[in-house]
Amino acid sequence: MKIRALIGACTLVSLAVVSGCNNTPQPPPATSAPQSGNSSSAVLPHDGAPKVETPLPGSTLSADPCQTGLTPSQVETVLGSGQKRQDSGAGSQLGPSCAWSNLDTGANVVVAYDTKSQQGLSGVYQNTKPQAVVWRVLSPIQGFPAVAHATSGVAADQNCQVSVGVSDQETVDVSIGLSSAKKGTKDPCEVTERTADLVMTNLKHKAGS
Repeated sequence: MKIRALIGACTLVSLAVVSGCNNTPQPPPATSAPQSGNSSSAVLPHDGAPKVETPLPGSTLSADPCQTGLTPSQVETVLGSGQKRQDSGAGSQLGPSCAWSNLDTGANVVVAYDTKSQQGLSGVYQNTKPQAVVWRVLSPIQGFPAVAHATSGVAADQNCQVSVGVSDQETVDVSIGLSSAKKGTKDPCEVTERTADLVMTNLKHKAGS
């Protein structure tokens, strides 16, 4: 899967200090596609993933995350001031994604909708958790179960991804990178969690809830 590992929010003011690892977010290696031969993947949820009790309507994730993930003002809040670049990943094998980069600071944030794996958080628990160097089960974000994680091979003190289960089959994934200047001064998972809260607020509004 290409958005399940990292590509490289205490108050909105703190979000403005986010900076990224490099100027161009890189697609991560596959980590959450269901493993063949594992019978537990037949029934959702599995591998310890929580059930999504009140899922979002399926149509909620049908739109481009560049339009529905974060508003321009929220991108400014997350990445800070500076020239921005926006890249759409509509062709991802997992579903649409959008990456924003601050070209001046190197900040980056990615919002991805996993609508194709049909594994939801179960895929994250099954495939990402075993290789995670950071794994935190978070309090529900806007009422939806979520985990923060970073995998081996990335700078875990600069990068984090939060996966939010919006149904048993689908997730919203938010990844953030901190700049070298912010390395060690901010917890990237805390920043990503608060950014995921912004995204989920937008999606709930889109769904009319």
